[in-house]
Amino acid sequence: MKRIISLLSVILVFFSSCTKDFLEVTPEDRITEDNFWKSEGDTYLALYGVYNTLQSRHVYGYGGGLDAASPNAYQWAHWEGMEMQVGNGTIQPGDAGIVIERWRDCYKGINRANYFLDNVDKVPMPDATKEVMKGEAYFLRGVFYSLLVNTYGGVPIFTKTISVEESRNLERADLETSWAQVHADYDAAIERLDVEAPIKGRATKGAVYGMKMRAYLYQKKWDKVVEYADKITALGIYNLFPSYYGLFQVANENNQEVLFDVQFMSGPFSQGSIFDRYWQPQNLKYGIIGSNSVAPVQNLVDAYETLDGSPVNAAEPYKNRDPRLDFTILRPGAYFQGQLYPVEIKNHTGQKVGFGIRKYTIENMEVIASESPLNFIVLRYADVLLSKAEALIEGQNKNIPEAIALINKIRNGRTDVKLPALSTGLGLEEAREKLHKERRIELALEGLYWDDVRRWEIGPKIYPQQVKGANGELIDTKFANGYDLIRNQLLPIPDGEISLNPKLIQNKGY
Repeated sequence: MKRIISLLSVILVFFSSCTKDFLEVTPEDRITEDNFWKSEGDTYLALYGVYNTLQSRHVYGYGGGLDAASPNAYQWAHWEGMEMQVGNGTIQPGDAGIVIERWRDCYKGINRANYFLDNVDKVPMPDATKEVMKGEAYFLRGVFYSLLVNTYGGVPIFTKTISVEESRNLERADLETSWAQVHADYDAAIERLDVEAPIKGRATKGAVYGMKMRAYLYQKKWDKVVEYADKITALGIYNLFPSYYGLFQVANENNQEVLFDVQFMSGPFSQGSIFDRYWQPQNLKYGIIGSNSVAPVQNLVDAYETLDGSPVNAAEPYKNRDPRLDFTILRPGAYFQGQLYPVEIKNHTGQKVGFGIRKYTIENMEVIASESPLNFIVLRYADVLLSKAEALIEGQNKNIPEAIALINKIRNGRTDVKLPALSTGLGLEEAREKLHKERRIELALEGLYWDDVRRWEIGPKIYPQQVKGANGELIDTKFANGYDLIRNQLLPIPDGEISLNPKLIQNKGY
């Protein structure tokens, strides 16, 4: 995928119907309806345009920055992506950032997928190749709809290319119908995709199984979660990567733990990720302090246990801790690129809250802003194991011993993470608590905890939450007035969309 995605720098496919000029001349120096959909190459160009939408900031392009909307992290720059406002309960329908950008960019991806599916049959090419490409388009459309439904609730559904006027008359489908569209797209993809992709980075049957499993997880359909987790395992190609630290390194991309990721590449085409621009502290010998617009907070650091279960030593707070802490978080006394944090190497937001992000940063190569080649993992096998464990705990036929065995595999199944095994004799409430904590730690700063907090409906229990500065000072309070299980479970429909289409009904509480 990294080899071929550079085609996107040539052109991204946007077409609109228009009348021909009076000479009815087809331009030869640009792509139009008249000269496109002629060759197999055109189909790849259009398909990669759908894939490219995954890189949009509030689809998956902001990566773990979405954790700022959760108890895990803090976003200092309030104008960045509005995760700060989502995370403290002050987000409004007229705000920019994630409110409008997730809606806009997911529908951009849906439009591109619809356009591809409406036109690909015009091109003479092998049926087998064409069917695989259709499967990818169905899969990606399912991903975009899933993000919309999970973020806003029931949304407008359309599966054909539509005009601007038609788009302004769409009504929101109910939640059940919206999720049904997600699964219909995933099922269409499963029929067409193979276990192996034609090129690394494109969708596979395992990726579809995994995202369908996640959709069922968010719907709390526990039997289906187990069914699809087992389908993934039965493929026999996925497992935990031996090193937790190594899992997030460029040299190990597309490894056996990755089911679905967003591909990035360095170079002159702006197809790199922004992770290093936003997360990585800059080496002070160059006179630059990094942005770190999102930084982990003390509340997350405190959640990492000690290796022997003993209380944290206040005099040496980072000694004898779960090794995932240092693999995920840049904390005082740690080294990055050979320099001591935060003495020799610093970052803006980290200077306020005392910590920086290590996960998804690159320490062993120079990276130009917005050109990091490091892929973002949307779904990995550890998440499959934890999803199945949750379903076994929450489902009708509870199997807590098997669930705990899966959690223990996460805790001691790698060479660089070895934690004491949990007892398989736990009761329901304690097993649930252990599962919640393990997901938080294992998947920290991967952009998933906001979703977890909402679907577990634990907001009223964990908020208000104070965010303390590096010196212990109060710098913010998340949900200072408490968490509302009606208003705060979904984002508002953007005001601008409602002004264009009055048939869109706003979510409750906004």
